[in-house]
Amino acid sequence: MSGEEMTDSATVLEMHGVGKAFPTPRGSVQVLRDVAFALRPGEFVAVTGPSGSGKSTFLNLAGLLDQPSAGRVLIEGRDVSALDEAALSAIRKNCVGMVFQNFHLLPHRSVRENVAFRFRYVDIERGAALDAADRTLAALGLGHLREQPARLLSGGEMQRVAIARAVALRPKLLLADEPTGNLDRDSAHTVMETFRGLNEDGISVILATHNESLLAYCARRFVCRDGRLEEQAA
Repeated sequence: MSGEEMTDSATVLEMHGVGKAFPTPRGSVQVLRDVAFALRPGEFVAVTGPSGSGKSTFLNLAGLLDQPSAGRVLIEGRDVSALDEAALSAIRKNCVGMVFQNFHLLPHRSVRENVAFRFRYVDIERGAALDAADRTLAALGLGHLREQPARLLSGGEMQRVAIARAVALRPKLLLADEPTGNLDRDSAHTVMETFRGLNEDGISVILATHNESLLAYCARRFVCRDGRLEEQAA
């Protein structure tokens, strides 16, 4: 399914009146205000905005790494705003993949071991996890790197391995926070084509970026300003 095809009326992610405040010695700081957002299956969405505008906080809420101070967050129609950490962890494991600017790979482990690390909290034997890692790498055109130590990869290869790890459990939602920030132009293009392929295969993607050239990959665009999320014309 491409990012423009909407054959399913269900939503992957919803936010209703979401706010997020953080305590400081000088009082509470409101980072997000009254955010309304809905992501449907197969969408590829970009979120832009200056540093400090709330993009990373928005992604942390979408990825269930944090909880809102106000409002509701729903994953596939389920309100997750007040769940305990064990329940949130189970949903993150099965529904959400995350990719960051820094690759967070284990440098002395092989590529396949890094991807298999995604299965560490799943009831699966090590051999089966490695086999699943191999299938994911092959699907992303990285099978030839499976035995390579992560420290010997190029920056673009490291990010593609990080993506493989994020999608090894086939999440419904993939969140990417400045995933090309440490890459040259050619490597960034390869990484974005990887995201495009995953999106066309049915995974919904939210990309947070400062890079205007990446917006061409996204069917919908939002900008974060002063803690508010506003949709822009594509």
